[in-house]
Order: sequence, then C-alpha cells, then structure tokens
Amino acid sequence: MIIYLLFTYIEVTDGCGPHFEGECLNARSGPGTDFSVQRQLRNGIVLQVSGSVEREGELWYRIVFDEFIRYPERMQGDWYVHSDYVAVLYDEGNKTTWEDGAATTTEKRIMVSRDTQVLQAYDGEELFLDAAISTGLELTPTPRGTFTVYKKTPSRYMQGPLPNLADRQVYDLPGVPWNLYFTQDGAVIHGAYWHDSFGSAYSHGCVNLPMDVARTLYEWADLGTKVIVTD
Repeated sequence: MIIYLLFTYIEVTDGCGPHFEGECLNARSGPGTDFSVQRQLRNGIVLQVSGSVEREGELWYRIVFDEFIRYPERMQGDWYVHSDYVAVLYDEGNKTTWEDGAATTTEKRIMVSRDTQVLQAYDGEELFLDAAISTGLELTPTPRGTFTVYKKTPSRYMQGPLPNLADRQVYDLPGVPWNLYFTQDGAVIHGAYWHDSFGSAYSHGCVNLPMDVARTLYEWADLGTKVIVTD
C-alpha cells in the first residue's frame, strides 16, 4: 500500500477580485495587523503553509515558498496570513512522472483549441469538462502539438519576464493554483486569479482557466494524461 504525505495549503476566499477590486487580503511580515503588509492577495491564490501562530486569540498561517524563485528580490521577508479569510486544503504537493510514475493506461486526454479558446477533457469518448480558456498572445503563443502531463503541483510562484520569450513583460504572481505542466519549456494548464477574460487569448503561453474549473481538472487529470493543442 502506497501512503502519500499530505501538505497543508490555504486558498484565499475573502480577498479582492482579479483587478484588485474590493478589499484585498494582506499578507503581513508577522502574525498581526501591527506588522507591515508584504503583499495584497486576490481570491483564488493557493499558498503552502509551513506552520501557524496563535497571537492574541487569532490564528495566523506562515507561508513557505519551497520552490525555485526566478526573481527572489521581489519577495523579501516572511508572509503571514490570517486564518479567517482562507480555506485550508491538503494536497500531495509536487508530483512528477519521474518520481511518481506516468499513468500509462489512462484514456484521459485534454483538448485545447487556440482558435475557439475552448478546453475539453475526455475520459475515453466521454466528455468530462468543457470550458472557456485563455491561451497565449501573439508574442507568447501556446505551443501546438501532442504532449503529456508530466508534473502536477497545487501552487506555483510565476514571475516574468522569462529568458526564452520575446515578450519582456514584468509580472509577479504568487500562488498560481492547480498546475498541470505539459512542456519542458514551462507551458502549464492552471487557474488564473488575475483576469476574467476567458474565451480570448491572454497568457504568456500557458492555458488559463477559472479557478474552480482548474481545480476540477487538476483533481481529475492523471500524470501521463495526453494534452493535444490545436489551432
């Protein structure tokens, strides 16, 4: 019997909207409102927790980023998030085909259409999911071809610009949720909490989904699931 270790994550449920509308949830440098604000957090962000602190009757989660950070100078200091504004999640964390094995017998496949901006997920011939998406813009197109999901992770800190892309836009997105990696150059199917323009191209090459749809797909897809990207 295989026993998987579960890690603790939090999902922001009472923050601001994709364009910072409304009141954001503040990540602070310590467990209290008397500490400085490190970052304003939007709904749908998923962050890994390394522990918790109770102070003056209130519970705060300490956030950990145990992953490669391309621009670490953008995120100096600790992050603490108040428990009242998040939902606790448990997940196995990073899973890869080289450590956890590919699901070689799966009949699951994910179809991505750049032309119609639609994703469809099938188990054999049965349609599991049909959703509007946002693929890459002209300078950063989502690659066409047939791939497989080789890595899954519930949270990823995405930063740009990337050295291999013509687009030099600066972006900084902690806690990108529900990631399914399908190319070694970093093309990922994931949730997007920073926009609501699904149905039109928007991304830097990834396939963006609404957060709830992204989680449903993430939980359904196996390592080794085929990803077919067409025009």
